[in-house]
Amino acid sequence: MNAAGVGEHVDLPGLVVPAEKLEAPEIELDTALRKIVNVRACSTLHLSVTIRGRPEPEVKWSKEGGTLSERAQIEVTSSYTVLLIENVNRNDTGKYVLTAENCSGSKSAFINVRILDSPSAPTNLEVKDVKRDSVSISWEPPVIDGGAKISHYIVEKREEARKAFTSVCSSCVRNSYKIDNLQEGCFYYFRVLAVNEFGTGLPAETADAVKVSEVPLPPVKITLSDVTCNSVRLSWEKPDHDGGSKITCYTVEMQAKGEDTWTICSESKALEVTINGLTKGKEYFFRVSAVNEKGQSEPKTLLAPVTVKDTSAGPVINLLSNSFSVKAGNDLKIDVPFKAVPPPTVAWKREGTLLKETSRVNVNTSDTTSQIIIKDATKLDVGVYEVTLTNSVGTTSAEIFVNVFERPGPPSDLSVDEVSADFVSLSWQPPHYTGGCQISNYVVEKRDTGSTIWQTVSATVARTSIKISRLTQGTEYQFRIAAENRYGKSHFVESEPVVAQYPFKPPGSPANLYVVQASKSVMVIAWSKPDSDGGSPIIGYHIECKDQSSILWTKLNRGSVTENQYKVTSVEEGLIYEFRVCAENIAGVGPCSKASEPVAARDQCDPPSNLTVTNITNASVSLSWDKPEYDGGAKITGYIVERKELPESCWLKCNFTNLLDTFLEVTGLTEGEQYDFRVIAKNSAELFSAPSETTGPITVQHDVEPPKITMEDKFRQAVVVKAGELLRIDADISGRPNPTVFWLKNGRNIGTKGRVEIAATKMHTSLLIRESVRKDSGQAVNKYGEGETLESEPIKATDPFTIPSAPLDVEVTSATTEAMTICWKRPATDGGSRISGYIIEKREKQGVRWVRVNKKPVYDLRAKASGLHEGCEYEFRVFAENAAGLSEASLPCPLTLAEDPKFLPSPPRFLTCYCSCVPGATSWECLD
Repeated sequence: MNAAGVGEHVDLPGLVVPAEKLEAPEIELDTALRKIVNVRACSTLHLSVTIRGRPEPEVKWSKEGGTLSERAQIEVTSSYTVLLIENVNRNDTGKYVLTAENCSGSKSAFINVRILDSPSAPTNLEVKDVKRDSVSISWEPPVIDGGAKISHYIVEKREEARKAFTSVCSSCVRNSYKIDNLQEGCFYYFRVLAVNEFGTGLPAETADAVKVSEVPLPPVKITLSDVTCNSVRLSWEKPDHDGGSKITCYTVEMQAKGEDTWTICSESKALEVTINGLTKGKEYFFRVSAVNEKGQSEPKTLLAPVTVKDTSAGPVINLLSNSFSVKAGNDLKIDVPFKAVPPPTVAWKREGTLLKETSRVNVNTSDTTSQIIIKDATKLDVGVYEVTLTNSVGTTSAEIFVNVFERPGPPSDLSVDEVSADFVSLSWQPPHYTGGCQISNYVVEKRDTGSTIWQTVSATVARTSIKISRLTQGTEYQFRIAAENRYGKSHFVESEPVVAQYPFKPPGSPANLYVVQASKSVMVIAWSKPDSDGGSPIIGYHIECKDQSSILWTKLNRGSVTENQYKVTSVEEGLIYEFRVCAENIAGVGPCSKASEPVAARDQCDPPSNLTVTNITNASVSLSWDKPEYDGGAKITGYIVERKELPESCWLKCNFTNLLDTFLEVTGLTEGEQYDFRVIAKNSAELFSAPSETTGPITVQHDVEPPKITMEDKFRQAVVVKAGELLRIDADISGRPNPTVFWLKNGRNIGTKGRVEIAATKMHTSLLIRESVRKDSGQAVNKYGEGETLESEPIKATDPFTIPSAPLDVEVTSATTEAMTICWKRPATDGGSRISGYIIEKREKQGVRWVRVNKKPVYDLRAKASGLHEGCEYEFRVFAENAAGLSEASLPCPLTLAEDPKFLPSPPRFLTCYCSCVPGATSWECLD
């Protein structure tokens, strides 16, 4: 076909049969895969190989000499295959074989993979040689070297009783190692780790524990003990070393003279043996070997042959001296040489009692001598020893006297005879045991109990008493004394700790510590004297405080406090404080008192006032009261009413729920019984007031009281108000039951209407008249009777007045131990009303509240305050009062001490001067 069109077709010769083209499998490896593929441990092995073949070949991955990892992931497509192994390790090292196979043939290729990791465990770890203190081990290199040359090996050991291996050698370059300095007889495990540049490989460990031991050394000192006409008795000593394993038995062999073979004649655990069945007159050689779990030692041969014959003789003891002495702590050896055939049996006695062998006392007997060894001789070893020898021919014995010299025992009955501020006197008795010789002197030492170092007071004390001087007052000492002879010094006997102080002690702890007063800025605490002053007068007190949430106590006073109370001014509002006090005398400061009850630094609210009984029945009492004048800086949140049954009882709560009202009917009382009542206020700071004044004894019974009206005196006089101003008439009322109140005007009942307003409560009534021009009267009536009629005086209109200003220049003009005279000046203004009197208040330096001095107003400009406490400081303030009420308080006067006045002495009389002239001097002097 071209641009002109389609040409003629051509026919294909023959028939065409469609068939699939066959192609043998082919595998193409990249250049990187023809070399060794290196992969770091914990990485991913990724082998991607291109394949071809028709039909599509079947692909298979395998690992030569092992199985393919379970972590292997194989992906196969028509053109390539991928082998992926994540997080490879040393076990993934090897030759990976890829096989592709179809109907046209098969093709294989391999890829060498090397994982760069620490090596595997060494192989064929063996224990080659075991000695009593060393073990030799060997091994072969690991099968997998981790892709790097093995640089060295780490050899470690572990005791069977332990769980952790310790390093023996960390740089072994050979395939064997000798491990030294092992504990003889112990069981050990060993392991080896190969190291290459990538780290430390897996360990190869011994399967079983290896006991560090070897065959024992030969027995020593073989001795011929006895010879008869048909037997020989041999004895020997243990090997110098058992090879680290217990000796199980001894093998005795004999050889007749002229023969070449040795015959085993005995296997015994004992260190001696009797060999019977010998031929009389014949000569024999003998040898002994020791056996343990590792094998048999080299034999030890009796040097000379033994001729079997009869040689009997009675025992004879050859002692040069029968008296032995030894210094305590040394070993005592007593050798008793003897002659006897056959060898005798030896028995030792001490003070007539058979001597028992112990780890300290041993008896060794040979054919010619018997030796007793006493290790570390003590005074218990002193006495008479007897040795007895017996054989078939006879018996003999000998007495031996043993004396042990040692240092003496400690002194006895140490006592402290006298203690003062700078010396202590001690006495004691000589030791019960003098060590076998005379006591030469005593050694006295002392130490401060705060130190571990003893100081020598004297090392040459000849008597049994001493006075130790130059001690530090208040320091606690301990003393010790030792006796000394020519063989040494005894153990020390120590005294009880002694404080170098006067015979009296520090005082006890103060008692009854409590907070007298508390406010937001000041607290006053008080306490009682300690029960014991320690024998010396108390010179002062120390006060400490802390916040309730803290554990640290802070001292408040710099100098000691001599009084039994203290005013604390360094408090923070709202914090809760605890206090403690300790007393001091000349002997020192005593223990602290118990901490006071926690008290908050807040102003305490005043107690409720005017507690009044409003009604009494045969089972209840009705009470009412006024709110506290001062709420302590927090709102009053409730009241607690308490009652006490007279004559003897405790205060009990009457209300168990929060009471917000200022009245309460107390029910559940017993008719005819007498009760006393009081009220306590509580504010929102959870602080309680002091109890109010009590009602006094109240008898529970029906109580009827006629109405009573009480008014101020000013309403009985002419009350002057400005025309058009309000007139208020107040009256207090009482009566049981509560009276009904009504007001009359000109004999007619009046109520709240127009310019007249009437208010009434259970205890009070008031009449408010806006324009008073005529007489007004009022009358209180209840159902039990009629009260007195109260009439007011004529009312005159005039100008109103106010309270006066505060008095000026308040000062104390004279003072004694019990009284002070206070003077002041009139207020700058009287408020438009004549000053009717003055009110004076006082406050102690340690106090927080002002106390009224005069019960009735003072009309003069001076007043005398009595009933003061000697030594206390006081300040005063003054109020002025007129018909409108009290003025503001004046400024307080300076603090003044309550003490008698002191004056300068009068001049001396009859002065006479005597002049003495000194040559060359320019002055003169008066001679007495």
